[in-house]
Amino acid sequence: MKRIDFLGALFVGIDVSSKTNVVCAMDFSCNQLLTISIANNQPGADELVVALSNILLENAFNSVIIALESTSFYSTHIATYLSDHSALKPFGVAVYCLNPKTIANYRKSFIGMNKTDPKDAYIIADFARVGRITQQPWRGSQFLALQRLTRHRLHIVECITREKTYMISNMFLKFSQLAVDGGSPFSNNYGATAEAVLTEFLSLEEITDMPLDALVDYVCQKSRNRFTNPKQTAAILQKAARDSYRLDKCLYEPLTISIASSFNCISAFEKEVKIINKAIEHTIKGLNVNEYQCLMSIPGIGPVFAAGILSEIGTIADFKSQDAVAKYAGLVWREHQSGDFRSDNTRMSKEGNRYLRYYLIEAANSVKNHNPLYADFYHKKYNEVTTHQHKRALALTARKLIRLIFGLLDKNQLFSDKVNIVI
Repeated sequence: MKRIDFLGALFVGIDVSSKTNVVCAMDFSCNQLLTISIANNQPGADELVVALSNILLENAFNSVIIALESTSFYSTHIATYLSDHSALKPFGVAVYCLNPKTIANYRKSFIGMNKTDPKDAYIIADFARVGRITQQPWRGSQFLALQRLTRHRLHIVECITREKTYMISNMFLKFSQLAVDGGSPFSNNYGATAEAVLTEFLSLEEITDMPLDALVDYVCQKSRNRFTNPKQTAAILQKAARDSYRLDKCLYEPLTISIASSFNCISAFEKEVKIINKAIEHTIKGLNVNEYQCLMSIPGIGPVFAAGILSEIGTIADFKSQDAVAKYAGLVWREHQSGDFRSDNTRMSKEGNRYLRYYLIEAANSVKNHNPLYADFYHKKYNEVTTHQHKRALALTARKLIRLIFGLLDKNQLFSDKVNIVI
């Protein structure tokens, strides 16, 4: 949090719900100057601004810190409204949306306190008063617009993953060998050729009884001649069909319809991802141009990954070090030590911003394919363990990437091979 004069600040805590906002305002000496319940709508927000303005003027405060829990989308309107209001800006208003887990842990220090909305607002205000806020303030509508796009993109990607995972069960029932590792002739069971085989052939007998030359022509047509050895691919496909379980004839048509529906859903989601990607590229222009160009200079990071990272961190000036960025993203590992014992098994925190963590990990996966140093680091970490190799190595590579990102953004510097070696 930026350096402020705590003695001259007004601390405001807001307990947000869908219908009402309960507000508690106090000074540094813990004197409660306001306790009020307002509607979570525009008139209620106007009423709160008037009440806060009167307190600020009457008591000669020089700043106001407003803290509220990040309660899904219910806190978005009030946070945006208060951070941009002209009546509060002369006092250097800073609005912070806090992790509810952080407030819940802080509440434990108030032993025996009742659990009510006014008490919750009091605890949030007191959390700000003691200087426990370490994150960046609410950044307003422009970053919110970009953030909604980047987060929606993640939502669509998760829908694609979920649909593919669900489709595996139907795929195994209809064509068991195709869904088994090593049994499929295709490198991608969700590609155009696999889709055609699963949806255009009603039963496995149609594949096994089909002349090999005809099946080769079929594979070439559906793959647009992308297989280097289509005859071998067709032969493996026929063998997979022969080795797969047979079903009662009444099951093939329902399974085919279900699989075709899943492919349609995946196709629709993938088209939406492309649309969102274009919207992200359009929205990012004009926001943090220098920091955007710094990220874009890293081989493997394009407009979507750069926008996703910037939409969550805002500006690097809000972070004291690369460790602070890693902690905010949840890419840190807790140490487990007691006396002479020190555990070798440490788990990643994952208590930070999951959207930032996603874009950092995805960016790391891309960077390692373009940067030999990161590729070597990834493979080194991959070979250190025998379980969860890819996930562990990729998370550690993302942690290494944070050092590079922070170094470039902090120095306002473009990527170069020299920087690559130093960081």
